[in-house]
Amino acid sequence: MSTEHLERIQVSPAQPKPKKYLWYLIPIVLLTGLLLVLLINYHELFTIEKVKTGLNYEFIVFLLIGVFAQLVDGTLGMGYGATSTSFLLSFGVNPATSSMGVHVAEMFTTGASALSHYKFKNINKKLVLNLVIPGVIGSVVGAYLLADVIDGKVIKPYIAVYMIVLAVIIIIKGLRKNLIKKKTKRLGLLAVFGGFMDSIGGGGWGPIVTSTLLGQGRNARYTIGSVNTAEFAISFASGITFILFGGISGWRVIAGLVIGGLIGAPLSAYLVNKIPRKPITILVGLLLIFLSLRTLLK
Repeated sequence: MSTEHLERIQVSPAQPKPKKYLWYLIPIVLLTGLLLVLLINYHELFTIEKVKTGLNYEFIVFLLIGVFAQLVDGTLGMGYGATSTSFLLSFGVNPATSSMGVHVAEMFTTGASALSHYKFKNINKKLVLNLVIPGVIGSVVGAYLLADVIDGKVIKPYIAVYMIVLAVIIIIKGLRKNLIKKKTKRLGLLAVFGGFMDSIGGGGWGPIVTSTLLGQGRNARYTIGSVNTAEFAISFASGITFILFGGISGWRVIAGLVIGGLIGAPLSAYLVNKIPRKPITILVGLLLIFLSLRTLLK
């Protein structure tokens, strides 16, 4: 073998592992397929006149909610569902439409967030894989009950109370000092419960799962990135369940949250280690309590 040939072998860059591309390929393929299915099945809703009619004040409000909720979720590792649901309920959107809109939107926003966190190397792959399957099971059960069994109007005040509980969890997490890392027990049960409450309540995956893992002393950067990445699978499963059993409604809610979330996802992944999380966490928790109390008073 010639010296020239040996030099070419030595300087040749290492071939990338196929698994690396799966973290990009799977979300892109799933989201592209979902978008095509929605456009084909609901194309009559996207005429030029209907799109123009839909671009009103409410759409701008939903878009801003999407941006803010994604910034909260991406930087704190929790709060997208709780934040967006609290705002939507306070604007008079019913729980079923709110949860369905949030989770269909999250199918896109969590995909963008997962890609962003992977790019910035904020992911513990083992933790993601351990959360996905049990989380999906819990989310599908919760979405089915809310879409086909439970009356959304009846549970609206209970959802508002649940949002207050989530806000308190977020505030406690913000005040808690760093703990010594402990081995996570019953990770599967935690994921099932988080997925179920996230679907039926319109939020909770982050406050339940992220706060528990951080409370056990896990690294904040990798916990936030991993839980947000696993949330893509949970949101996709619950969103598909809502579509199958409840259909699609509230297009302005969905479109506003999706566009706003896509704007906020890369920015929040960049800011995750650059902002003081404790004061922001407390402020977000207090805001959610205020919104939920406003919903209860209505």
